[in-house]
Amino acid sequence: MQSDRILSMLGLAKKAGKVASGEFSTEKAVKSKGAYLVVVSEEASDNTKKKFRNMCSFYQVPMYLYASKEALGKAIGYQFRASLAVLDEGFAKSLEEKLKLTEQTEERR
Repeated sequence: MQSDRILSMLGLAKKAGKVASGEFSTEKAVKSKGAYLVVVSEEASDNTKKKFRNMCSFYQVPMYLYASKEALGKAIGYQFRASLAVLDEGFAKSLEEKLKLTEQTEERR
């Protein structure tokens, strides 16, 4: 149930024009300090995960691994997406709360 809310919120953020998706656009958003949250697919390559983990750490942007490439892409109207950046602080805070809850639930299992 929680995961559907996260994907739905990403869809809303995309409709509001507050999502940059794809590796190049996500990287550009983080480096230009426009990103408030980065979501990388759990299926992304180890290099991609490491790249965004290091970049987000340096620029102090929260990063979460979440969902499949297909699920992330579908949520924002594309076929596949390995990474995306949320460009709105309000959306980012709300998504981060939900992502933290999801992480805690998974840790208990």
